[in-house]
Amino acid sequence: MERELSSWYSNSLQKEMPVAVYGHYGFALLLVPTAAADYLEYERFQLIDTLAPFIDEGKIKVFSINSINNESWLNNEMEGAHKAIRQNQFNEYVFNEVIPFIKSKTSAESTIIVSGASFGALHSMNLFLKRPDLINGTIAMSGVYDLTEYTKGYFDDQVYFNSPIHYIPNLTDDWYLSKIRAGKIIIATGSGAYEDPEANRRFSGVLNSKGINHELDIWGTDITHDWPTWRKMLPHFIGSRF
Repeated sequence: MERELSSWYSNSLQKEMPVAVYGHYGFALLLVPTAAADYLEYERFQLIDTLAPFIDEGKIKVFSINSINNESWLNNEMEGAHKAIRQNQFNEYVFNEVIPFIKSKTSAESTIIVSGASFGALHSMNLFLKRPDLINGTIAMSGVYDLTEYTKGYFDDQVYFNSPIHYIPNLTDDWYLSKIRAGKIIIATGSGAYEDPEANRRFSGVLNSKGINHELDIWGTDITHDWPTWRKMLPHFIGSRF
């Protein structure tokens, strides 16, 4: 498996941001870390190993980026408004820096699917829904799609506009809706310890109310909020849905 580590100083985030790239060909799979983890998390927890057959055969080229959650919603010393600003800077980093980088390593027409687990699932869903012209779909695993789960009671316009379960019900712009409806959305969760299947059902209902096609896949009570789950889920969807 080809593996390349890249890094650049992000104008959006005003800091150095590394990226791990795995593979030589295929559609782009952009991985967003869980919680406050880093760009090598998916490698450390062997999820990249489970994707190796798809990487080696040239089905996917994987791009794994850093999170900045410990500089925003997971930073208990930071004011809510400043956390929201940092969230938006992260979005701009992905849209204005990571996506062009991916296209430079694939092609201008390359399909880009964004994926993540836990907090990474919320980010993945939000990134796709906000820019369906740049990102073609999402595989969101074990997530909740309500940002207020992480904001410790803080709420403002920027929390609203980064919380899919809040902004999607009020989205009426046909330009956005048509592109979202053209994308591929997979929402997967277990029903075991620390999973929240009801939150996933609620968000699925919101998408249905807007005529947004998606797949809701709720796994059993033996499927918990942990790495063995995500090592099963992501290869399953890559292998069977793409």
